[in-house]
Amino acid sequence: MELAKPAHLFDRTWEWQALASFAARSGPRAKLGVVSGRRRQGKSFLLQALAEETGGLYFQATEAAEAESLRQFTEALTRHSRQVIDPPFRDWNDAVRYLFSQYTDEPTLVVIDEFPFLTRLSPSLPSIIQRELGPGGSGQHSAVRLILCGSAMSVMGGLLAGRAPLRGRAGLELVLQPFPYPEAADFWGIDDPHLAMKVHMVVGGTPAYRHEFVDGDVPAGPDDFDSWITRTALNPASPLFREARYLLAEETDIREPAIYHSALAAIAFGHTTNGAIANYLGRKSDQVTHPLTVLEDSALIAKEPDLFRDGRFSYRITEPLITFYEAIMRRRWADLELRRADAVWNSARSTFRTQVAGPHFEALCRFYATLHGTELFGEPTEIGSGSVNDPAGKSQLQIDVGALAMPSPDGRRRIASLGEATWGETMTLHHLERLERAAALLAARKFDTRDTILACYSAAGFDENLRERAARDPRVRLIGAADLYREPQATGNGG
Repeated sequence: MELAKPAHLFDRTWEWQALASFAARSGPRAKLGVVSGRRRQGKSFLLQALAEETGGLYFQATEAAEAESLRQFTEALTRHSRQVIDPPFRDWNDAVRYLFSQYTDEPTLVVIDEFPFLTRLSPSLPSIIQRELGPGGSGQHSAVRLILCGSAMSVMGGLLAGRAPLRGRAGLELVLQPFPYPEAADFWGIDDPHLAMKVHMVVGGTPAYRHEFVDGDVPAGPDDFDSWITRTALNPASPLFREARYLLAEETDIREPAIYHSALAAIAFGHTTNGAIANYLGRKSDQVTHPLTVLEDSALIAKEPDLFRDGRFSYRITEPLITFYEAIMRRRWADLELRRADAVWNSARSTFRTQVAGPHFEALCRFYATLHGTELFGEPTEIGSGSVNDPAGKSQLQIDVGALAMPSPDGRRRIASLGEATWGETMTLHHLERLERAAALLAARKFDTRDTILACYSAAGFDENLRERAARDPRVRLIGAADLYREPQATGNGG
């Protein structure tokens, strides 16, 4: 029987089903699951609800010495099992062995949240769990369904990687992501697509920001956005004000924040390749490789391939609030602490449009294409961005939303779509001509562009000439702001 999701949980239907299925999984041996995700995504909220619904044990570790953590776990286990533990556990060897031996009948969920707090002072704990799950261990005749959860992405990602002790042991590996932008709009209760996107450009899809960080303060309408920014993200009395700094400080592998903030600032200001970031920092390329790898392991940035140039990559900040902080707040921190939010925001609006809104809108369009690629382009195999060299123009043409499909029968890489996205600029035939030029250049490089859809994404709309061209050319698609929040039609144009 399927375990119903509690009414107080917004969305997360797929995640709930995956967790509930794991908790009820049959079989004579203990099973291991790993749940991770950046802070504020609702992992603890979700797992606490699951433990309550299944009658399981939920234990949240704290930053404490090993002996105190062991006592806290003992107390939680005693309350749940109603069995006095005597003698007390000497170490985690005793605790893990007892845990698996205690529950042997019906599948019993056990959640250990904030697991990295425990491994920091007890680094052998994953090995102990691995041993007890293995042949001859206490987990062989146990009904425990153990979930290890944490927010330190580098630590949690390392639990199952490479030669880590628990590699190959997990029957569930779930990364809880922020709400996708359409669900985020519903969560914030915002119907206007432009306003929903602008709010998303600041707080993304992180659930905790709405109720815990801004106390339910939602812009009353498009005209209230500027005021909302100054009373929340730019307000020293708001928890949101320092959150971007805390997100970086919470990652255990980041020991020198200055270099990491500078790398993030470089990306926020459009320096997205390894070489460009190094140049911005005044360092050699090999000197920024480690900081970028740490940021990537921490899920604060993503490394994305250029669709049309093999071996070339660019970096993107995954947390919108960090982009907003680096582009808008960091350089004016002293003024903001002196409560000059209005003056700072008035001078930063153009930067917001170019460095925050523009790139974020492009990312939303790529996500839209990922969600609806089949309806839009006919089953693309890869969505991303890329650049095309234009030797005649001595320039590069940037493709904001590209889609590749299965190779043609003759083996050529087939391009399902080439797209350009603009946030504050009305699109014209000039934008379409750039896409046509890019398609011609790629065709000369042996790409198959015979059926390529040329997609124009704009939050500011399209001029009449472009609309007329799209109306008579089925290869041209116009996708406006409102279209990003509704299911696309298989044919036809939006706007």
